[in-house]
This record gives sequence, structure tokens and C-alpha cells, in this order.
Amino acid sequence: MAADPTGKLSRLFGVYDEETGLALRGTFIISPEGKLLGSEVNFYNVGRNSEEILRKLQANTYLSTYGTEACPARWKPGEKTLKPSAKMVGKVYEALK
Repeated sequence: MAADPTGKLSRLFGVYDEETGLALRGTFIISPEGKLLGSEVNFYNVGRNSEEILRKLQANTYLSTYGTEACPARWKPGEKTLKPSAKMVGKVYEALK
């Protein structure tokens, strides 16, 4: 998390509201290589969930090594991941058992 009193970063990421002079609540996950891995933008009065942001960071860190896998919703380190395929469509629940 960071403050942006000048609005420079907010403008760069497209979340600055020129009319109000406020920034929307943006969360951006960027890899060490500078690649955008995830983003979420909420209106001014909607908070963010730090536990979910941490989970997404952990999932992206895991996937930087195991990129052919997928981390399902609510995945946490050490839990089962998925191997995406056409056969899995509609069967994610069963694959996680």
C-alpha cells in the first residue's frame, strides 16, 4: 500500500478522478519483471480485503514457478492446484476433492 498525494501514480494507473481530485481504491499486483498480474478497482467508499490480496500475491508467487497450474478460488499455499484442460470445464469442484 502506498499514498499518492500528487496523484501521479493514480493517473498512471487510470484510477484518478480529475473531477473530485480523488483516487479510486486500486490494487495492482506487479511482478518483479514489471508485468501486471492482477488489478482490482473499487469505488472510494469500498474497502479492500488484505487477506485476499495476500492470497493473490501468494498464488502469483507460486505460479511464477508452476505456471502450467491454476490456483482456484480460496486457494492457499500447500493446497491442491489444478491442471487446466478442456476436460475440467464444469468439473472444478470434483477435481478439488
